[in-house]
Amino acid sequence: MRYELSDGEWATIRPMLPNKARGVPRVDDRRVLNDIFWVLRSGAPWRDLPIAFGPYTTCYNRFVRWRRAGVWSRIIDALAAAHDAAVQMIDTSVVRVHQHGACLARNKRQAMGRSRGGLTSKIHAVVDSNGLPVRLALTAGEAHDNRLAAKLLSRLKSGAMLLADRGYDADWIRELVSEHGAWANIPPRRNRNDALCFSPYLYRARNLVERFFNKIKQCRRVATRYDKLAANYLAFIQLASIRLWLRVNESTP
Repeated sequence: MRYELSDGEWATIRPMLPNKARGVPRVDDRRVLNDIFWVLRSGAPWRDLPIAFGPYTTCYNRFVRWRRAGVWSRIIDALAAAHDAAVQMIDTSVVRVHQHGACLARNKRQAMGRSRGGLTSKIHAVVDSNGLPVRLALTAGEAHDNRLAAKLLSRLKSGAMLLADRGYDADWIRELVSEHGAWANIPPRRNRNDALCFSPYLYRARNLVERFFNKIKQCRRVATRYDKLAANYLAFIQLASIRLWLRVNESTP
């Protein structure tokens, strides 16, 4: 089956899954995860899951139940604990909301907003020097890029370097980074009067965060938002990020 977990990926993720010791044995976790990854990559509705994969309700219910239990968040946090903390990059990417995901009342509560592209959501991400995700968040599409900077950069390590574009050139962000003992290599806005230390050569590595967004958007459930609930869409972003980490861990000798 396309998009299924390899033996190495399964061996890495299996110990992180909930261990249900009592009650009726649940459907095989690996099979259900393969089905969830198929939906993530193909972008198909849950109801269109091929019959050979089993009941779609089993996969959807497991996806939602584990999302509510924080399983996906714990897995990405556990995998990202091994990130390279020397360099971190922060950026955002806007995603269009499909009409099937836009029919919920009070969309603002579900990280949807109006912008030039119509109804959109914005993915916020921090990646390490290998372009692997460290922190993820979601806001409405019209939200400013630096809106969640304080939350996403709360784990900066002393001696680290932060790479970001001009959208993050704010005094409070530079002060926040300095308080963590790190250095903000951010190009100054054109209307700045004070001279700031900035290295164009080191800044070239920031393309890794752009490449991260390109990679996760190969998953059609991330490239277009079909989910009404922000929590479900963020869970798909986390699953796409988990897959990146699993593949890197598998290729590491």
